[in-house]
Order: sequence, then structure tokens, then C-alpha cells
Amino acid sequence: MARAFYFSLGAIALGLGLVGLFLPILPTVPFLILAAFGFGRSHPAFEAWLLGHPRFGRPIQTWREHRAISRRGKLAATWAFAASAVLGLWLAHWPWSLVAPAVAVIGLSWIWTRPLPPTETLEET
Repeated sequence: MARAFYFSLGAIALGLGLVGLFLPILPTVPFLILAAFGFGRSHPAFEAWLLGHPRFGRPIQTWREHRAISRRGKLAATWAFAASAVLGLWLAHWPWSLVAPAVAVIGLSWIWTRPLPPTETLEET
């Protein structure tokens, strides 16, 4: 029963992560991290596939090992949040138009307080 739950969690998170590739409102990597977590407890082959993926494997491993977000990831999140905030301001009516910028500020403040991976930290010094 637990294995089915974790597999479903992984599959749904993977699906949302893939949708997030095309929509700035949905973050990709956090959903893939959640997918790797779910697959790690239910289907190790899928977890291994995610961890070995040429584009998404490294951010997942960096988060698992160091709880760090790369500068490139932080910048991508900033652009995505900015696009979502602008769309929210443009499409929503007052006072709901303030929700998207507020979420962007809260989310970005958390993202930018996460450390950089050790390899990026060494390059700065």
C-alpha cells in the first residue's frame, strides 16, 4: 500500500515537473526532487533514471547532498517568478492581482537564501 502511494506521488510530481517545463507558474526541479523521493521509496529504477538524467539529475543530487541551489537555478526561478508576477498583475483584478507578486517575493526570498553548491562557492573565491 505504501509503495503504491509513493509511486503515485512520484508519478504525479514527475508529471507536474514536466508541465513546469512549459509554464512559468510551475517550478520544475522541486517537483522532480519530490518525484525522486517518491520513486526512491517505490521504484528504484525510476529514481536512478531521474538521478542519471543529463539535465535534471545534477540539481536533484545537489539538493539531496547539500540542500543547495545553483546560481543558474536561482536565476531561472527569478525569471519564472517575475513572469508569473507580471501575468498576475496584468490578468487579475484588484486585490487578487497582488497575490502573484507576493508569492514571488516569498518564494524568491527563500530560494536566494539557500546556499550555492560547493563547486560554485569555490569558484567565487
